[in-house]
Amino acid sequence: MGVEWTALHWIYVIFIVLIIGFMVKRRDTTLICILGIFSLALIATGSLSASVSGIFNSFIFAITELMSTILVISIIVAMSQVLTKTGINDVMISPFTRFITSPALAYWIIGILMMGISWFFWPSPAVALLGAVLLPAAIRAGLPSLGVAMAMNLFGHGIALSSDFIIQAAPKLTADAASLPVGEVISASIPLVITMGLVTTITAYFFLRRDMMRGSLPVSTYIHVENENIRSEHFLSTSQKKFFSVFIPIVFILDVVAMSVLKLQGGDATALVGGTAVFILIILSLFTHKQQGLEKITVYLIQGFQFGFKVFGPVIPIAAFFYLGDSGFQKILGDHLPATSHGIVNDLGIGLAALVPLSKEVAAVTLTITGAITGLDGSGFSGISLAGSVANLFATAIGGGAATLTALGQISAIWVGGGTLIPWALIPAAAICNVDPFELARRNLLPVTIGLVVTTIVAMFLM
Repeated sequence: MGVEWTALHWIYVIFIVLIIGFMVKRRDTTLICILGIFSLALIATGSLSASVSGIFNSFIFAITELMSTILVISIIVAMSQVLTKTGINDVMISPFTRFITSPALAYWIIGILMMGISWFFWPSPAVALLGAVLLPAAIRAGLPSLGVAMAMNLFGHGIALSSDFIIQAAPKLTADAASLPVGEVISASIPLVITMGLVTTITAYFFLRRDMMRGSLPVSTYIHVENENIRSEHFLSTSQKKFFSVFIPIVFILDVVAMSVLKLQGGDATALVGGTAVFILIILSLFTHKQQGLEKITVYLIQGFQFGFKVFGPVIPIAAFFYLGDSGFQKILGDHLPATSHGIVNDLGIGLAALVPLSKEVAAVTLTITGAITGLDGSGFSGISLAGSVANLFATAIGGGAATLTALGQISAIWVGGGTLIPWALIPAAAICNVDPFELARRNLLPVTIGLVVTTIVAMFLM
């Protein structure tokens, strides 16, 4: 094998298989991950107390690694709460409604806007920001509400979330698990994101238009649903809303320019976006709530943190387990690997290369399937650490292609689990558009599947 496989390696493999199996069965993997951490710690240290402590320390390590990601998403969600509360989001989006004059324009305009906003605000807040304003305009133009939901899903929870070029939460998770720089994973993902996005959205629109012409998708009538999460209040005048609706996009565009000029990536880029969002949150809170502005800043931040930890709660245990496969092992459990070891995952890759003559085609297909399986829990993010870890393993076995494989696993996991195929992950968009989430998932299934197949083939040529 070239390296010495110990009980630690076999325990790690067994628990990877168990985690995938539980995901396939749509069961929660938290307990399995905790048991995996405990088992690895017990075998490594031989101490019951150290093993129990290892669980907590692994959580601390994972939270430390993920904290910047959790923090920026929480802050952005907090900021989006102010935009929604004041109605600034309505004014930001309203200029585009005049262009929505046909079903085709409605589909593509809503989709592209959703993608752009999701890159900065993440898809869940973007659904609320966009849906309430553009849904009536799209329906008046003849696009069924199901088509609106598909556009928001595929462009937001699909393209934007799987690429995550601005906030860089997804590439950080996969890059860390694969022991790669974030910028390398992002660069490798660009052609795959473009391929997946174009194939999926064009295919979805083709099927949607075909069924509309057949009359199997009746034109919707807009039903206003009062929702406390999207209801705005009259805090600002029209001119004030217009000012902020121009000011906020300009500030974020300046962030993007700064990232390009200063070559900011990864944590630096995330910090810039997060700090900007904090200042916007403070300015809007003080300007909107006047005397109560100081207290409202805290209220909005609490709402953001509640969302952030709710989303990343399931991610922390699984990330803690997979960090043990690489650099996290020594930091959490100490130096208990063999002297010849390169880390559990690297050892498995070297051993696999010696046992099975893998090819780039087999590796690409395996990463797509692994990513899709990890997405079955409906989170999208809980399994991308596994995708990065497996990508590292296969890249070691075939002698290259780590960044492309990591990006492929990330795209597959998030497209499946992030909100395009799993019904319980589709609920926000389905609720805003007043459609059945299971029907929405059914409509997305074939386009997303075709997209994954084509993207996997493209990845084979890029490796």
